[in-house]
Amino acid sequence: MKRTKPPFRADQVGSLLRSPALKTARTKRATGEITPAELKAVEDAEIRKLVARQEEIGLQAVTDGEFRRSWWHYDFLAGLDGVELVSVAQGLQFKGTETKAEGLHVHGKIDFTDHPMIEHFRFLKSVAKAVPKMTIPSPTALHYRGGRAAIERSAYAEMEPFFEDLGKAYAKAVRAFGEAGCTYLQLDEVFVAYLCDPAQRDYLRGRGDDPDRLLHIYADLVNAAVSGRTPGMTISMHLCRGNFRSTWMAQGGYEPVADVLFNKMGVDAYFMEYDSERAGGFEPLRLLPKNKLAVLGIMTSKTGALEDKDQLKRRLDEAAKFADLDQLCLSPQCGFASTEEGNLLAEQEQWAKLARCVEVANDVWG
Repeated sequence: MKRTKPPFRADQVGSLLRSPALKTARTKRATGEITPAELKAVEDAEIRKLVARQEEIGLQAVTDGEFRRSWWHYDFLAGLDGVELVSVAQGLQFKGTETKAEGLHVHGKIDFTDHPMIEHFRFLKSVAKAVPKMTIPSPTALHYRGGRAAIERSAYAEMEPFFEDLGKAYAKAVRAFGEAGCTYLQLDEVFVAYLCDPAQRDYLRGRGDDPDRLLHIYADLVNAAVSGRTPGMTISMHLCRGNFRSTWMAQGGYEPVADVLFNKMGVDAYFMEYDSERAGGFEPLRLLPKNKLAVLGIMTSKTGALEDKDQLKRRLDEAAKFADLDQLCLSPQCGFASTEEGNLLAEQEQWAKLARCVEVANDVWG
């Protein structure tokens, strides 16, 4: 049956392809041709149009497309006390391409006092008729990317206080979004999915981290974050294996993390990448507790080819062998623009996919 609270039968991860007008304005701002206020005016206008388009398609939850960000994670994390965005020697390496050479540096005690994204959410809420959904990176993102090397020893001689402060700062952030009226918050959790990849696990061991122990540390971090939830707030978690200009970073099915993911992390729903062989089969869904939902990313945001309706329904039937159909929803596997560069597809292809998602959900769940 159709759902009246999030996640919805037809849902979306969050980021959307940046419009030409927005891209032009951001470039002009970067070169000093326009003021921050002029950029904000363009962002506001483009987000209004974007929200209207999502509502027109029939989505019950809408986002601002992350139009005010350049990264899915760095913009939020760099806004925490004690954290800064810095230039690094090399960008992140994806299959066949590389990101901008930026990273995070922890130089002081981590805390959350105020953050521009609270205002970003308030604006979204003011222009949306549908449920406004806010996305922020999972706290694990601050640790996984740079590890111990990105954290000043003068700030944190030991890692335990770092994780403790990070969890507390996130609880404050979650509460602040709730107090601003957010009832649908998503933690973008890439790195628990990375723990399913033998190559990533080797990389972690090589820098001195134990991937098995890290899974439990990360579960505790997520739980510290969600402890800040306000009454009536749904918290979802999005999992993927990398999404930059239609490429990827990690692979491996969910089995190694499924029990901790579903049974130890206190979120309500999971947006799960399932658009390629790299994510494995649906078997881990057998561990999904009855009070939680899985939003299956069986459509892809990486290419413009539109999925066949019957094929999508067959995939949902396959998944329903392991979790009740009533516990399942449908979405693309990731956002369409995890960074401002965006994936390699056209805007009309993005909208066709989201419309197809709504169409199939209506057929399957009514």
